[in-house]
Amino acid sequence: MANKKGRAEAHVSKIERELLSRESRYGKRYKWVALSNTTLGVLMAAIDGSIVLISLPAIFNGLGINPLDPSNASYLLWLLLGYTVILSATVVTIGKLSDMFGRVRLYNLGFLVFTVGSILVYLSSLFVHGTSGALSLIVFRLVQGLGGGFLFANSAAIITDAFPHNERGRAMGINQIAGVGGSLLGMIIGGILAATDWHLIFLISVPVGIAGTIWAYLALHELAVVKEKQRIDIPGNVTFALAVTSLLIGLTLALSPYGKSAMGWSNPVVIGLFTAGILLLALFIYIEMKVAQPMLHLRLFRIRAFAAGMLSLLLAGIARGGLQLLLVIWLQGIWLPLHGISFANTPFQAAIAMLPMGIGFLIAGPLSGYLSDKYGARTFTVFGMCVNAVAFLALAALPANFSYPVFMVIIFFAGAGQGIFASPNLAAIMSSVPPQNRGMTGGMVATFFNVSYAISLALFFSLLSSGLISAGLSAYISHGLGSEGLSSGTVNYISSISPTAAIFAAMLGYNPIAHLLPAQILSSMPPSTYRIIIGEHFFPSLLSQPFKASMSTIFYLSAFLAIIAALVSAMRGPKYLHEVGSAAIGSPGH
Repeated sequence: MANKKGRAEAHVSKIERELLSRESRYGKRYKWVALSNTTLGVLMAAIDGSIVLISLPAIFNGLGINPLDPSNASYLLWLLLGYTVILSATVVTIGKLSDMFGRVRLYNLGFLVFTVGSILVYLSSLFVHGTSGALSLIVFRLVQGLGGGFLFANSAAIITDAFPHNERGRAMGINQIAGVGGSLLGMIIGGILAATDWHLIFLISVPVGIAGTIWAYLALHELAVVKEKQRIDIPGNVTFALAVTSLLIGLTLALSPYGKSAMGWSNPVVIGLFTAGILLLALFIYIEMKVAQPMLHLRLFRIRAFAAGMLSLLLAGIARGGLQLLLVIWLQGIWLPLHGISFANTPFQAAIAMLPMGIGFLIAGPLSGYLSDKYGARTFTVFGMCVNAVAFLALAALPANFSYPVFMVIIFFAGAGQGIFASPNLAAIMSSVPPQNRGMTGGMVATFFNVSYAISLALFFSLLSSGLISAGLSAYISHGLGSEGLSSGTVNYISSISPTAAIFAAMLGYNPIAHLLPAQILSSMPPSTYRIIIGEHFFPSLLSQPFKASMSTIFYLSAFLAIIAALVSAMRGPKYLHEVGSAAIGSPGH
């Protein structure tokens, strides 16, 4: 143990000497230049990832198509998740290529690709409409996602290269503020721009992208040792990309109704995609164990700090990934309408109501990162997940029509728990690997983060939909409609509405009853009944009890996963192991 600690300390000393040499070449301010530019890149990519969510009604109205029409469901899902799918499928490959050809070089390329994609999306929104417009938006959003993959894969590696090990937690905390803050800003900016001119939603990233591209090209320098003589693991890259794409497309399609089922898990296409994805993933692992220069060094998982950090990242991502969207649905579908907010205004108001969660993260992230630089990551990652678990249990105890000040305090601590965990965990992961593997590691982190989000979203939506059915949503609706004197045929029709369709309608700012009922049924109702049926209180009142029962199950599951993540984090090892990656897995390239 003493010899191992001595080698670790010698390794740290070597890194510190390299950093002093870099400071003499580029100045002591360079690390802040690197942090500010990569933070801008992550901020821009995060804003663009969430700005569409809150703007979907305006986008589809502008295109002239109905997003809730079953024939248009694929457009809705791909506009929501296509960005994530392409980003997740490419970031590990991009990270490996960055280790080979230069992180700054490929980061600059990512800024350029993202900016070109942003320009194409904006031009498409101006000149192409209907289903062709939706398809072109999806394709150019995929281009943006590819650019975002370059940015996400390299930002953490560039920061790790630029900062000494005792300042990385604080730097990662600041950088991650951009990710979480950008997601919240995207929803708020999207709400404002959608009310003004929906085309501006796609224009906003263009000037930022152009400025960031030029700045990155002029200001960033390659600090890592570039090894261009390495071979590209083509079989590994192809099988990994196909495996992740198959699994994520399967998860995306599973959110769509199939036949008489509210979700698509029984869809043969979904089953086939999952089967293909799992088989391709197994083939990928086999290839990586045999190839001389693998895309992904599986031996990195022999480093305890790396393995614990990645596993806790995955568990924490599943625990909280889909919760923000479900909380938004809770606000839009139940709480805001019950408090007199029209369905058309609920998306923007929900984004405002969720601000305390982002504020909690913004406060806790940098502070936790700064303290973890001094005292190590383990204490803070464990504590952060415990805070999350308590917050999830508190949310489970809330009634459907809660007191907002109580809700505000709970989601503030939920965000703070994420911030306490995220910055130290990322800094520990990046510091635990050899410098020549940091680009690949950044790609792995981004992949784990995005895959955990997709898994969480599909899992929680499935639990919510099945929970609404088992909790008797149809019976609640039938009873409510029957008390208004509607005919049995009308009652049966409305009761047969898919819970998923009703949830998506509320999420998109539509009145579920008014939007999902045929015009002839609405026109045949007495005026007094019509006003009640399409009022803000009717559907949320019927939905509240079965919805809250389903949400409580999800919150309990999230709390359990957060506790497991805390236990895994406790196994990451003492602080000094965070810089011994090269000693732990052998010489570079093995």
